[in-house]
Amino acid sequence: MTTVLDSTADTRRLRGRGAVSNAAGRFEKEQRVLVDDGWTNDDGEEPSLKTEILRDSARTIITRNNSPDISFSQSINPYKGCEHGCIYCFARPTHAYLGFSPGADFESKIFTKPNAAELLRKELSAKNYVPKVLAIGTNTDPYQPIETKLRIMRSILEVLWEYKHPVGIVTKNAGILRDIDILAPMAEAGLAKVALSVTTLDRKLARTMEPRASTPPKRIEAIKTLASVGIPTAVMFAPIIPALNDDEMESVLAAAKDAGARSAGYVLLRLPLEIKDLFREWLEANEPGRAKHVMSLIRSMRGGKDYDAQWNTRMRGTGPYADMIAKRFRIAVKRLGLNADHRPLDTSQFKRPIQAGQQLELL
Repeated sequence: MTTVLDSTADTRRLRGRGAVSNAAGRFEKEQRVLVDDGWTNDDGEEPSLKTEILRDSARTIITRNNSPDISFSQSINPYKGCEHGCIYCFARPTHAYLGFSPGADFESKIFTKPNAAELLRKELSAKNYVPKVLAIGTNTDPYQPIETKLRIMRSILEVLWEYKHPVGIVTKNAGILRDIDILAPMAEAGLAKVALSVTTLDRKLARTMEPRASTPPKRIEAIKTLASVGIPTAVMFAPIIPALNDDEMESVLAAAKDAGARSAGYVLLRLPLEIKDLFREWLEANEPGRAKHVMSLIRSMRGGKDYDAQWNTRMRGTGPYADMIAKRFRIAVKRLGLNADHRPLDTSQFKRPIQAGQQLELL
């Protein structure tokens, strides 16, 4: 088992981060607590927590699932952990499998897959591979800040375009515009679509809840730019957090529609495993006056619990408040003319390119 060397974090070092703690993951035998021994800087200043880049020794790149309430069966995650630091991120508990905390570790210790393109080319070239739409960004964001330097997502797109393989991307970072030169021709061929996650239009709320993601105006502008070159673009109002951002649903959808979004979706806040405690801590630190009300409404949609992982209801919740959110969404989508175009991406164009030294097949 990996030993966690930094299972706690001084809150003075968490400036610009989402989590307000760094408790050890659920698989660790030891829980550590910070103790003030008096040996602190006289001015009280501590260096900010720096991002550490680690290598993921992955041997495959495509992940498959058979979940009945998810619209895709295979996906790619170029990174484990995410610098965006969204406090609500449902991927946070996966860091516990690596021996790290789902708290500050998740957003500061990032595992990368620099050989992702090589692995992808190998898997797509397998004779038994059956092309299905690949989803990217469904776990951690492929366009988090370190992508600017590492360009792993860029290399993946280059392979997918080479193989004429369809891809659906979800991100909350305007950095996706860097790859518009690949995405535009892919979209023209029916091979690409993009969804921008816009959780709020309130810059202050976004900065505390999603500290290193693009600002809301930049995400709306990204929708406009992508749509202007013909890339089918959607907006995801996710997650919906009752009494915190749910009142913005109609305004977010309208802003995205005005920018050129064709479709929309939403997901109710999910609080599995360690996230429930991390989110409560964040609420108490940033929204103390609303914390109890928010959690009460969440439980009213989760059968009295912080979270209910039942298939088909985990994304939407149950009960009167969840029903009201669903009705508001349906009305807004109909009024705005969203979700009218359901053209699927094209898998028929998939073709394995001839590699150097490879013998041509006889017809």
